[in-house]
Amino acid sequence: MTLHLRQIVLDAEDARALAAFWIALLGGEYRAGDEPPVDGSDDRADWVAISTSEGVDVTVQRVDELPRVTWPDGPVRQQLHLDFSVADLAELEQQRARAVALGATVLEDRSADPEEALWVLADPAGHPFCIFVVAGGTSGS
Repeated sequence: MTLHLRQIVLDAEDARALAAFWIALLGGEYRAGDEPPVDGSDDRADWVAISTSEGVDVTVQRVDELPRVTWPDGPVRQQLHLDFSVADLAELEQQRARAVALGATVLEDRSADPEEALWVLADPAGHPFCIFVVAGGTSGS
């Protein structure tokens, strides 16, 4: 018997907007049936799933209220974060800039760390995630 990770589910007050951020950052696509309305109508979706090229879906579930994480310490501690790796420092900077342009905020800059160069960022709903350098860009922490 083997467990298979199907999806990562993130809470957000605006599920559609957060899903759009992750689609833009990861290059995913909406899972069939979760696309935004084609008529441009207001969309207060409760559940929006996207498929990624990594084979793990990222799904966003709407909640009425979500206190922003006060990373790394404080009254609202993180309970989960996502790690992404890149192959070198140039790609690290490129992906940080792209994430920020899409609406992420920088929480910590450790890009000059010779042992583990990384950026800690937060998505538009406040969920922390890291982008760090690993030779080959495939390992995680």
